[in-house]
Amino acid sequence: MFPVSPEKEHALRARMEKLGLKEADLEESFVHARGHGGQNVNKVATCVVLVHLPSGIAVKCQQERSQGLNRFFARRWLCERIEAQLHPGDTPADREAQRLRRQKDRRARRARKARATRKAGESPG
Repeated sequence: MFPVSPEKEHALRARMEKLGLKEADLEESFVHARGHGGQNVNKVATCVVLVHLPSGIAVKCQQERSQGLNRFFARRWLCERIEAQLHPGDTPADREAQRLRRQKDRRARRARKARATRKAGESPG
């Protein structure tokens, strides 16, 4: 159905099923994209607008020049948005932000320690 590997498509289907998303609950429309992509983007409606009717969550995807890929990414983003609504603070983006925050804190501690060590080693005068 989508121009991606069967594994990716199967993973998306499994994720949608786990969240209780049905294709029948999705309203999909295609509009002209904007920006890069040249003549293809200007002539073909490659931008996908996906609305989950029960929740009212809408996703607009114009990441790729291909309508098929944008349909795939729109569904993936919709899953992420619904997961974020169901489990706030436990999305992949939140976990990545927490990882970066821990990394930044670790680097700051090391820098403070190094500064204190240099300061303690300096002679007065």
